Amino acid sequence: MKNLLEQQIRIHGRGGQGVVAMAEILAIAFFIDGYEVQAFPNFGVERSGAPIQSYVRISHKNILTREHIYEPDILLILDSTLIGKANIFSGIKKTTKIIVNTNLNLSELIEIIKTNIKLPNGFDFKNIMNIDATSIALNIFGKNIVNTAMLGSLVNISGLLKLESAKIAIKKKFSDKGNDIVEKNIEAINKAIK
Repeated sequence: MKNLLEQQIRIHGRGGQGVVAMAEILAIAFFIDGYEVQAFPNFGVERSGAPIQSYVRISHKNILTREHIYEPDILLILDSTLIGKANIFSGIKKTTKIIVNTNLNLSELIEIIKTNIKLPNGFDFKNIMNIDATSIALNIFGKNIVNTAMLGSLVNISGLLKLESAKIAIKKKFSDKGNDIVEKNIEAINKAIK
C-alpha cells in the first residue's frame, strides 16, 4: 500500500457482531500506521440482529468527503445470510476485494454470489475470500462476535493492514474491558491469519 491515495472499506453485518467496533479498530490501526482515517457507522435504532453497516476511509492525504461509501475497494461481510437479502453488493467494482464470513468453501460461496448478485462485467472472482469467523468467535468468545476474526482476514490482504497495528488497536479499543477480553480478541486475529 505504499502508493495508496485512498481506500474505502464498507463493512456489513448484523447488530451484535461488532460491525461498529470493527470500523473503530480499523481506524485506530491505520492511524497508527500514519494514515488519515475516517470511520463511521450507518444504523438507526435497530435491534440486535438487524442489518447494519460501517464505513472506513484511509488515505495519505486529507479526507474531505463525509459521505457514505458507495463504491468500496474492500467489502467485508460479517454475516453471509445477508447475501441476496440486503443490497450489500451495491457499487462494487471489478477490482473490489470481498471477504465473507461463511462456513462454505470458496467455490460454494462464489456460486451463491453468482446466483444472487449481478456483478460488474469483468469482475475477478479471485477477489472473493472466505473465512469461517463465526467458528473462531464461538470457540473463543462463546458468541458470534466476529469482528476481530474478520480483522485477521484483512491482515491476510498483503500490505493493507499490519498485524502489529491491528493488535495495538485492539488493546486501545478494549483496554477498559480488561486484559482477558484484549487477549481473546488478539487470539481471534491470530487464528484468522493462520
